[in-house]
Amino acid sequence: MNNILLVDGYNIIGAWPELRELKDNDLSAARDRLIEVMAEYQAFTGFRVIIVFDAHFVQGIERKYKNYKVEILFTRENESADERIEKLASDLNNIKTQIHVATSDFTEQWVIFGQGALRKSARELLNEMNHINGEIEKSVKKTTKKKPSSKIALSDEVAEIFEKWRRGKL
Repeated sequence: MNNILLVDGYNIIGAWPELRELKDNDLSAARDRLIEVMAEYQAFTGFRVIIVFDAHFVQGIERKYKNYKVEILFTRENESADERIEKLASDLNNIKTQIHVATSDFTEQWVIFGQGALRKSARELLNEMNHINGEIEKSVKKTTKKKPSSKIALSDEVAEIFEKWRRGKL
């Protein structure tokens, strides 16, 4: 089964403490950080991730682009992120796809439920990201422990000489 996570970008930014703090100083930095975090989510879970931002915070017309493997959409000028997410949930929903929507907008959650999508509140998504980050850390630690520093056992003195040589300082 294919899983798609639709993210109400500004709703999540307003709900997560780290992003809310960033937003108060620099909205684009908060957007960029959310995209980075969702890229980690995408890489870990394999979900297709689509983040939808309201265009009224950004000058210009509807835009789409990809960062990492995350799709980012800015709505049309007279369209809200809620409307776009509802349309996407309806358009993408089929027997082989499970739609998940990340938002804490109560009204939107009920509309999404009606279309057969599953909802994740901002808090649930944040908890899931914290768990994912913990799993990634464990995996990195395990990998670095297993990886031998060299296939040939070297004394510290010889290893230091090789390191200086590698850096061109010998």
